[in-house]
Amino acid sequence: MQTIVSVDGFIATDDDQVGPLFDWFGTGDTPLYENESVLVTKQSHDYYRPKLDAIGALIVGRHVFDMTNGWGGKPPAGEHCVVVSHRTAPEGWDADAPFHFVDNVTDAVRLAKELAGDRTVSIAAGDVGGQIFAAGLVDEVALDVVPVVFGTGKRYFGSLSKQVMLEDPDEVVQGDRVLHLRFRVRN
Repeated sequence: MQTIVSVDGFIATDDDQVGPLFDWFGTGDTPLYENESVLVTKQSHDYYRPKLDAIGALIVGRHVFDMTNGWGGKPPAGEHCVVVSHRTAPEGWDADAPFHFVDNVTDAVRLAKELAGDRTVSIAAGDVGGQIFAAGLVDEVALDVVPVVFGTGKRYFGSLSKQVMLEDPDEVVQGDRVLHLRFRVRN
């Protein structure tokens, strides 16, 4: 489970604005993507790029899918995107696009694992990610913490209402305007 987050645990404002959460995508001189559209520090690149390359399937909720217009039919990471939704694909959606619509988080994780093969399944944080986390189906939590306090908004773990212990951080990498953290979930 991964996303960019404010210090106080928010991934967006209540009206889906991300404010300065992505400002670190432009604070360095190392291209994060081949098209060189996003420049980050070498430290952020060396942490983030291998994780992006390892993704085989991504799980998101329908709200994110709709906000991004399904990324134009191309998953933002990995070869497949599993969308958790009680609604089917939008009318006119390209049936050949590697997007799969399922109506519950358990089926989403099962399908994403099948599609990813031996690669990583990445789960977008937020409501759906929080549901998957609460179900005990998340192995690790990665946060790219940006030095901003939102005060209110959409939480990294959605509406999670139980305590879950994490191990000490496996990785702590300081970039410019971002701190990358990765924790294993304690069993």
